[in-house]
Amino acid sequence: MTTQLTEPVSYRLPVGDAELDLNPLIGQPIKLRYSGKIFCVHCHKKTSKSFNQGYCYSCFIKLAQCDMCIMKPETCHYAAGTCREPSWGEEFCFQPHIVYLANSSGIKVGITRQSQIPTRWIDQGAVQAIPVFQVASRQVSGLVEVALAKHVSDKTSWQQMLKNNVQPLDLPTLRDELLAKCTDELSAISDRFGADAVHFLADAEVVDIHYPVLQYPTKVKSFNLDKDPEVSGVLQGIKGQYLLLDTGVINIRKFTGYEVDIAG
Repeated sequence: MTTQLTEPVSYRLPVGDAELDLNPLIGQPIKLRYSGKIFCVHCHKKTSKSFNQGYCYSCFIKLAQCDMCIMKPETCHYAAGTCREPSWGEEFCFQPHIVYLANSSGIKVGITRQSQIPTRWIDQGAVQAIPVFQVASRQVSGLVEVALAKHVSDKTSWQQMLKNNVQPLDLPTLRDELLAKCTDELSAISDRFGADAVHFLADAEVVDIHYPVLQYPTKVKSFNLDKDPEVSGVLQGIKGQYLLLDTGVINIRKFTGYEVDIAG
C-alpha cells in the first residue's frame, strides 16, 4: 500500500494500473480474492512462488536488492568487489541514510534511506519516531544500528503493534540515554569512515503518527492467501501494512505481486 502522512495516515492500494483509496472503505464490508497468479515485481514474469515479498526465484538470487546485506547492511561486501550489481549499490546504498528510534510495540532502532522518511515509519506501524543520525551510506547505517541495538530492540512485535498495546515514550530523553551508552562504538565508526560519515541530528523533533482505525483487535488472527484465496469482513482500520478486518488481519506487503481483486 502507498501511504501519505496525513491526519490520520492516508492509504491507497495498487490494483492493476490504478490505486484504490482505502480510507473511505473503513467501516464497510470488503472482499479480497486471489486469482492464483503471482507476477514478479521486478521482471513482471509469472511465477509459481514469491520470494522476498514479490520476486521470482531468478530475480531473488541475482538482484542486489535481494541480497542478505540489504537485511544486514553492516555486512556490505561492495568494497570486496562481490556486489551483485555494483551500479545498483552505488545508486541506492551510497546515499544518505537515517538511523532512527521509533515506537511501534515499544522503542526500537531502525534504518532507512533518507528519501523513505516517513514512509518507513508508517510501514512499521510506529506511533512515534525521531531521526537520530544522518549517515553517508547504508553500510554505515547498519554499523550504527548494530551498536544501538545492543541496548534497545531492532524488531517490532507485530501482534502488539496491531493490538495498539503501545505507551507514549519520551524519545528525545531515551535517545540521549542510549547514545551515552554507545559513545565508544560510535567514535570507532567515525574514525573508520571519517568525521562526516555520521551526523547527529540534535534538533530533530518527534513525529507523531495516527492511523485510520475504528477498532483494534484484541486477538490477532492472520490471513494467508496461499491457504485461503478469499478474505472478507468489515474493514475496521489500517495500520502499518495491515488491513484490520473484524474477521482477522492481512499483511498486504507479504502478498506483493499477487493478482488480487477487491470488492465491497
